[in-house]
Amino acid sequence: MKLDPKLDLVLERVVDVAPELVWACWTQPEHLMKWFCPAPWSVSDCEIDLRPGGIFRTVMRSPEGVEFPNVGCYLEVVANERLVWTDALLPGYRPSPDPFFTGILTIQPYEAGTRYVATAVHRDEETRKKHADMGFHDGWGKALDQLVALAKTIG
Repeated sequence: MKLDPKLDLVLERVVDVAPELVWACWTQPEHLMKWFCPAPWSVSDCEIDLRPGGIFRTVMRSPEGVEFPNVGCYLEVVANERLVWTDALLPGYRPSPDPFFTGILTIQPYEAGTRYVATAVHRDEETRKKHADMGFHDGWGKALDQLVALAKTIG
């Protein structure tokens, strides 16, 4: 996929944990719930059916206790390499009434760790700007730090 800087946001980093641990943190609800939102936010519930068309649902909880459900489906699942999901489609590829972005995660072995690339693909510049203004880079970066810390405890 060719990136479009007017529509896409990218977080790229090399982390010092194995791709298999990054994958486990992304694909097992009991792990994902511990890192997916930058603290003090949290995930109160998560459902994963790890297959194309399968559900990817999280419920994010604000520090004030307000919950924000997010429901989408997986488009592509390549174990320990690539995960693509979207909220433009609901489970079973049903159209969503309120799409926001499609996420693409690629992980590759790199030296003693993993090259981690998370891309958020948006339908228009306004939606991309909204996501950037919400703190995409800081939030996704902090969440990745939390993922790495967790991965070191499960590996």
